[in-house]
Amino acid sequence: MNKSLVLASALLLSGGLATAQAQKPSKAGSRPAASAAKPAATSASTVPPTAAAPVAQVLPANHVVALVNSEPVTSHEVLARLARLQPPAGTQLPPRAELLRQLTERLILERVQLQAAAEQGLKIDDAALTQAEENIARQNGLSVEQLRARLQAMGEDSESLRANLRNELLLQRVREREVDSRIKISEQEIDAYLAEHQSPELAELNLAQLLVRVPEGADAATVEKLGQRAEQLAQRARGGADFTALVREFSDAPDKANGGQLGLRSVERYPSLFVDAIRSLQTGQISDVVRSGAGFHVLKLVEKRNAGLPDANYTQTRVRHILLRPGAQLSQEAAIARLQELRQRIGNGSARFEELARQYSQDGSASAGGELGWANPGMFVPEFEQAMNRLAPGQLSEPLVSRFGVHLIQVQERRQVPLSAREQREWVRNLLREQKAEEAYETWVRELRARAYIEYREPPQ
Repeated sequence: MNKSLVLASALLLSGGLATAQAQKPSKAGSRPAASAAKPAATSASTVPPTAAAPVAQVLPANHVVALVNSEPVTSHEVLARLARLQPPAGTQLPPRAELLRQLTERLILERVQLQAAAEQGLKIDDAALTQAEENIARQNGLSVEQLRARLQAMGEDSESLRANLRNELLLQRVREREVDSRIKISEQEIDAYLAEHQSPELAELNLAQLLVRVPEGADAATVEKLGQRAEQLAQRARGGADFTALVREFSDAPDKANGGQLGLRSVERYPSLFVDAIRSLQTGQISDVVRSGAGFHVLKLVEKRNAGLPDANYTQTRVRHILLRPGAQLSQEAAIARLQELRQRIGNGSARFEELARQYSQDGSASAGGELGWANPGMFVPEFEQAMNRLAPGQLSEPLVSRFGVHLIQVQERRQVPLSAREQREWVRNLLREQKAEEAYETWVRELRARAYIEYREPPQ
């Protein structure tokens, strides 16, 4: 169940229009979002759950707002994009005139890319188009027919959807051909990135502490007794006792209620004696007892990370599922209802998950009781993984619609796994490739636009 591309329709989303100077987070921090018109999406779109009938409105007469190599961009195209714009809640949009200018420019940039795709003979066949339409429907928990009906209620039609999807697929394909496929990352670049970001000054830590407080003015015998108590507690923690439980029972610190966790913060915000005590520890290990003016501290290294690098550990999830695939003999609604019934049977103890998986699941994992094994982050398609990540161990999901069908998911357990050197290098390789691709894409689009003949006419109103 590997990831696959699910395209969002520009018919339903704004296509990533930057509002003022929006920022796009990246794995190594935040940097400005690309300003060029990108392929309108690389993730599934969301159709509003309810759609009121469109309000009748009279559009101004259609006119040409710009010519791109003799191909017109019309005012109705710009206004249609404006009507579809659904900014996140709380987002402050630019004034209407500026917004129309941005949308016009976006359409111009899309035009030059689509023209480049046509010059190279790139085409999207009907099968790929149908698959993209099915992906959007599944991602929204709808059949294709329901998706089309909802679009019609919003004042759109299936032909508009397919036309927009075709353009998005072309934009994606021409970018992959002209930009992404040419990006190479050398081992030397990875070495340089790691060297730059391995500096201890860049590290962030999350520590948990158990404090045995020493009263002010305590005599030597009292201090020694309290120190021995701290040593005993440290030994219990190293021996496998639950550190959080020890903190809640024995710690004298005010943070005992939350297990003594001090939170993820830069090294500079921790006392140097704490940093020195955990410097050689691995995540989850317990420090030697640390003496401070407040008393004796037992520290646990909860998390350690360097800015610009992934966490030293990542979470694996052991998960199983029952999959039903809607088709001619089973509608999506019937599949959801059947999985709801199975969920109730598992919940009331009248059936076991693995037995029902063997009996009903239409996935290759059925013979193993639905077991998918230990899964790394990113192993499953987003809709499945997001639902899985929301579940506590032992919890059952509601029936979930994905591009593969309808799932009933159960998380069995989770564990922390150290990130190997090879995995860390691969993470850096992907990060650098993404950064290079963004820069190369911006340059390529600017060059396309510079070579194009663009004539501005009357702006949209």
